[in-house]
Amino acid sequence: MSKLVATFFGAGFLKPASGTWASAIAVVLAVAAYQAGFALLVPLGAVLATVLGFIAVPPYLRATGGEDPSEVVIDEVAGQGLALSFTVLPLWWRGVPDLLTGAWPGWVVPFALFRLFDIWKPWLVGRADRRGDPAGVMLDDLWAGLFAGVSSVALAGIYHGVMAWLG
Repeated sequence: MSKLVATFFGAGFLKPASGTWASAIAVVLAVAAYQAGFALLVPLGAVLATVLGFIAVPPYLRATGGEDPSEVVIDEVAGQGLALSFTVLPLWWRGVPDLLTGAWPGWVVPFALFRLFDIWKPWLVGRADRRGDPAGVMLDDLWAGLFAGVSSVALAGIYHGVMAWLG
């Protein structure tokens, strides 16, 4: 069971760039949930992936002997879900009906920023990654998700502020 969760039902075995594949799958699931009228499943899914990740990653790492093998992607799913929550929830609260095409920056920007922070590993993301333990596996992506979510909101605020000023 820990293998299924840690690899997000085998998504971690997709090559190349298993973390990007897992993030993309998380985005597809989030957009589908939003489009179906279940926007609250996005933050709920992020919390669920986080809790299950903290439970499943330690035994999986013990079994495989790895510090952070590429097939462990539940951390990307959790972090990507966290990043998306920052844009999905405000759009839902404002009654935006179409995330897929009507508010596409609401999922594209968090995806791109999450991948950037996850790969670049600035500040707390890198510090968590260097822990070299199961908690670090999860925490670096949660920090990346937090940074991506906050940055997405800041960019949206700048964009809408400039557009209001110009309009």
